[in-house]
Amino acid sequence: MKPNQNDNQNLVYGRIPSLNALENNKALKAYVQKGFSDDRVLSLIKAKHIPLNFVEIEKLDSLSSKGNHQGVVLEVKPFEYSDLNSILAVAKKKENPIILVLDEIEDPHNFGAIIRSCDAFDVSGIIIKSRNQVPVTMVVSKVSTGAIEYVRIAQVSNLSVALNKLKENGFWIYAADGSGSTNYQDVDYSGPVVLVMGSEGRGISRLVLENSDFVIKIPMFGHVNSLNVSVATGILLSRIRAK
Repeated sequence: MKPNQNDNQNLVYGRIPSLNALENNKALKAYVQKGFSDDRVLSLIKAKHIPLNFVEIEKLDSLSSKGNHQGVVLEVKPFEYSDLNSILAVAKKKENPIILVLDEIEDPHNFGAIIRSCDAFDVSGIIIKSRNQVPVTMVVSKVSTGAIEYVRIAQVSNLSVALNKLKENGFWIYAADGSGSTNYQDVDYSGPVVLVMGSEGRGISRLVLENSDFVIKIPMFGHVNSLNVSVATGILLSRIRAK
């Protein structure tokens, strides 16, 4: 699925994403449905002195591209991307750091779900390409259920260069791909870990695979030969974190 160019990157919608944006001082303006009565949201809007607009549901449907806004849409500050050095600095403070690299994820729902898993499993940061990759959008924010506020994301022009830098800093690179011959459960994930996940249709590019230390796979026992990338990411992060 190609990213929706109409997906406004400076809006969030839904009660939980809105609460997280308000708590983290990201909100600039609030649009709530007439009759909206969630005191948690309304009290934070008032406490943060955010301009409040009571509007008809049609306005919220339009702002959210008919997403499940639950009666609230916020205009927020632009998402602040991190950089590779900042993610490395955070990772080096942890005993068993994990960094996730995404090779051209295109579906905002997958990206949002992956960010949620990264927060759950204490991933130090996500590295994505600056092109051919869905950026942080309001759909990504909604699906992450607020995790977007707590996970660092860096954009780079070349994933292979980024992987080499991570190797120089002591990380082992584990690429998850159907071409792998090693069961993910049979791997010792000791030390700093980089997990690489590929795009929904093409998987991991050849150059990125060549720059990986290990190519692992999740064995399939059913009638389909692959998992949704966000589901696979959650399974692998859980296994790595359990090392």
